[in-house]
Amino acid sequence: MWESLGTLLWAGLVFTIPLTLITFVLGLLLGLLTAVVRLFAPAPFVAIARFYVWVIRGTPLLVQLFVIFYGLPSLGILLDAFPAAIIGFTLSVGAYTSEIIRAVISSVPKGQWEAAYSIGMNWRQAMSRTILPQAARVAVPPLSNTFISLVKDTSLAAAITVPELFQAAQRIVATTYEPLILYIEAAIIYLVLSTFLSTLQGYLERRFARSGGTLEAQA
Repeated sequence: MWESLGTLLWAGLVFTIPLTLITFVLGLLLGLLTAVVRLFAPAPFVAIARFYVWVIRGTPLLVQLFVIFYGLPSLGILLDAFPAAIIGFTLSVGAYTSEIIRAVISSVPKGQWEAAYSIGMNWRQAMSRTILPQAARVAVPPLSNTFISLVKDTSLAAAITVPELFQAAQRIVATTYEPLILYIEAAIIYLVLSTFLSTLQGYLERRFARSGGTLEAQA
């Protein structure tokens, strides 16, 4: 375990963590766009957004990764493993976070919209200055859970040859024939990451809870 620790940590630092951060940020932006479309866009765009969410949430992430990496080449679309993983995870995160964002935006009282319009704000100003700051406080716990789950889900990228933490463990197992030790070690590393992120989540929740009254007063 000690001899393989450096290799596993390096794979996590170079591939697992960047893959998690990049796909979460892109997925969050995609989720916000999808949520706004579903709430405020004309019916044809709403239908497209709902179809996207339905397909992604209704199919396994592993299958989606296989379609992107192994299936698209039959159409002449060739992607390296890491970009294919980014696309797959971004689409998945976008679909799930769109439901979270849509719910928290809908939870903001209608009176907040009316108050914003009454002081001369347009829709964009009301959304950015009044609605989203209040919705963000409610969205922190579910979005944090999504991020923590994403850290663990990146292990699926090993199936499309991304040399992240779990595949690094698989490669060492192939030469040492010690699957129990290596897979437990990989699990411990994921557990440490998840524990750290859970602690950070608790801090953010307490911070937003303390500032919640201030945000609502400012709104």
